[in-house]
Amino acid sequence: MDMETISTFAKKLWCVKKQLIIFLTPLIFLPLLFGLPEKEGKCLYVVLLMAVFWCTEALPLAVTAMLPVCLFPTMGILQSKIVCPQYFLDTNFLFLSGLVMASAIEEWGLHRRIALKVLKIVGVKPAWLILGMMITSAFLSMWLSNTATTAMMLPIANAILESLFGDLATLKENCKLKDETEGEEWCRVSPTVPSGEKIQNYNEIRTESEYQMKVWKGFMICIPYAASIGGTATLTGTAPNLILIGQLKSYFPECDLINFGSWFAFSFPLMVLFLILSWLWISFLYGGLNTRLCVRKQDERAQAERKAQAVIEDDYRKLGPINFAEGAIGFFFILFAVLLFTRDPKFVTGWSKFFNKGYVSDATTGVIIVSILFIFPSQKPSLSWWFDSRASNTSYVPLLSWRKAQECVPWNIILLLGGGFAMAKGCEESGLAAWLGSYLQPIAQVPPAVAVMFITAFVACFTEFASNTATIIIFLPVIAELVSCCPRHAPNVLGLLQGIPLFRIEHPVCLAKTGLVKTGFVMNILGILSVSLAINTWGRAMFSLETYPDWARQENMSSTVPHVQFPSVSPFNLTGL
Repeated sequence: MDMETISTFAKKLWCVKKQLIIFLTPLIFLPLLFGLPEKEGKCLYVVLLMAVFWCTEALPLAVTAMLPVCLFPTMGILQSKIVCPQYFLDTNFLFLSGLVMASAIEEWGLHRRIALKVLKIVGVKPAWLILGMMITSAFLSMWLSNTATTAMMLPIANAILESLFGDLATLKENCKLKDETEGEEWCRVSPTVPSGEKIQNYNEIRTESEYQMKVWKGFMICIPYAASIGGTATLTGTAPNLILIGQLKSYFPECDLINFGSWFAFSFPLMVLFLILSWLWISFLYGGLNTRLCVRKQDERAQAERKAQAVIEDDYRKLGPINFAEGAIGFFFILFAVLLFTRDPKFVTGWSKFFNKGYVSDATTGVIIVSILFIFPSQKPSLSWWFDSRASNTSYVPLLSWRKAQECVPWNIILLLGGGFAMAKGCEESGLAAWLGSYLQPIAQVPPAVAVMFITAFVACFTEFASNTATIIIFLPVIAELVSCCPRHAPNVLGLLQGIPLFRIEHPVCLAKTGLVKTGFVMNILGILSVSLAINTWGRAMFSLETYPDWARQENMSSTVPHVQFPSVSPFNLTGL
């Protein structure tokens, strides 16, 4: 067989790689059904099948998320009437309310007004502009999805960059110039050079263009970074945060440790710290940090910066004054955040005390607010309209229509979230989580701070190969069982736990999902260190991590968790990892 035939065959295989994965994966994992305890083996088979499909995206993520509905009942793992309700738990409604609020903000362009206002304030020097974009992206991502935030910010960034550096295609061409006519006058004028002045040789053009390209890349990179970081600050910021809450409630029904308010109180300072560190690193790496950061220097770049500032101010001026719809959305947006934060913030008494204990949740609050958006008018009501025969008889237009909500809400993420809860329920009731957790007992010998850093780093690196949500879905059940079961069966595990509740490990894992490996080793390190610092300082004080909580004790756990006999594991045997 010649090389051409091999090459052709390899290309054909690549074309059908997804179909091959779908066909071969079930066959490869088939021995698990016969080599492990019956229920645990069947559940592990389904979990690994879904993990491979999620990591490779051989099937759409939402389709893979629905596999428990057909596989768990048919394989005798979980009844259908138990699996199906997992797809729309209380947590899913909270996430849905955040997505609906985001669609209303996008509908009336409030996000653009916020972005341009922040950029007007910070200015257009590269480092300050990067900071402005990161602040705006992080703030929007606290309430909108990371993808939506990035999509909203990129057009604004492109317009500013073009005013600063000119056309991107020309900039790329200038970066490839060779200094073949040094000493001769080059007639092409750089967009950053004041009119009438010319660059003297190719080398100067190339050097300046390379700097501009670095800054351009920094602007583009900082937006998705900031969106990922901002999404960790609120429960509704990103799906993995809500997966933690869902699984926490599943394992510990009596737990009321984490809600919107307590999560925000812990995560917002962490988000600010991480955002500042990320800004410093990105600005340093891409040329934004220099003496021009604070000094108003009149050099060849000053005119381009003034032009960019003019573009920002002109775009903001075109928005005009805040109209009634924008003001109304802004009001409900603030009300949405305030009510979620003050329902039961833990450090003070929340407004939920006026209702029956345990009846009102964050989901209730969110759905109440977003439901009003479908009723509240987008035009200022006027009594005179009823008596003015000349007034137009236009139809009533609310702040948000269901058609717009259907278009903007990523329903596939709702299914993905539900699939995670269904998988976790299967792992819990089949005993798989307890079985796997038993082999992680060697972590009990590791100091708590080191264990947190290790698990956070491992999960952060795993997001290189799988989506953030899929990664959290796969790992949380095992970590939950490790933390909850080990103290009851192995007293020496208290060396690790020191009375640490489930939150101690799982919350950093959720924050690690920011996937910082993708754009730099240093950013990954900064993220891991920031999370570890937060959970071992103010997190320890806020959540009383020195004491093992009553809600985590065996009698308060879900009655469906089976008793598992743990194997004996030597404190020094780490093969179980």
